[in-house]
Amino acid sequence: MATASNSLESELPSSSLIILAFIIVGTESFVGIVVNSFIVAVNVALWVQKRAVSTSGKILLFLSASRIALQSFMVLDIISIYTFPGFYLKCVFDCIYRAGFMFLNCCGLWFAAVLSFFYFVKIANFSCLPVLKLKRRISGLVPCLLWLSVFISFSCSMSFPKCIFIVSSNSSLTFQHGNYTKTHVVRLAVFFTLGVFIPLVIFIITASLLIISLKRHILLMENSATGSRDPSMEAHVGAIKTISYFLILYISNAVALFLLLSSILPRSFFWNVLLKVIIAAYPAGHSILLIQDNPGLRRAWKQLRPQIHLCPRE
Repeated sequence: MATASNSLESELPSSSLIILAFIIVGTESFVGIVVNSFIVAVNVALWVQKRAVSTSGKILLFLSASRIALQSFMVLDIISIYTFPGFYLKCVFDCIYRAGFMFLNCCGLWFAAVLSFFYFVKIANFSCLPVLKLKRRISGLVPCLLWLSVFISFSCSMSFPKCIFIVSSNSSLTFQHGNYTKTHVVRLAVFFTLGVFIPLVIFIITASLLIISLKRHILLMENSATGSRDPSMEAHVGAIKTISYFLILYISNAVALFLLLSSILPRSFFWNVLLKVIIAAYPAGHSILLIQDNPGLRRAWKQLRPQIHLCPRE
């Protein structure tokens, strides 16, 4: 362990680069924590006021809470690995951190997939029987889907510390937890399948179908000669753009997470920081888009901005 610690310390770049990496990831994480805390606060306030929480509000609460915890973990990670590498390599701390980090990552991916599925069912204009049945039952299904997501994420994260980073045994930044065996490969494959690939597929399919549905609706509106400046049509075009941004952010995050954990790329400081910058940008960027796309959140944000002096009063 001492040899690994000394090797890690010798591979670290200059302090200026470390500070720059900390500033970038720290800023992204801080913005994400603030934005997601705002989403949680708004939904909790509505919950207390109305004595009930909407279906979309439940998903946003689960999603935002997991992202606040995840980005707090990321700040702790970059502080520990580049400031106290010897302490970071201690087995107990390393295993606890990795299990928690991957549990929150998986939760974030699954909750976002559930949110995309919910939007698809509620908004998509498909008249097939399965979609019509889902529209009637979606409110009752969402709590089950959320807790199922938690269970799957927890199951994946429990095997994570034992199998990850075993493949890249020649890297000085690799953390060794055992010998490279077929068992580790199987666990890693199960983890990526359940924790990354399946929610990614669900998100892509539902978001793509929703975009197709919105485009079909726009074509119907144009054929009805409502005019290109119709507010409803502009709202649909805006929704398509937002969903497209969701897709870009989600896919980028999933790919970066896969590359970070599979050790396909060299375990250098550059790739390590670059992938973590992408991962840290996703929760903040996606949550900002959620505020812009949600009328209630957007209205609450506009009411809050003058009070915290983020912009001059008009």
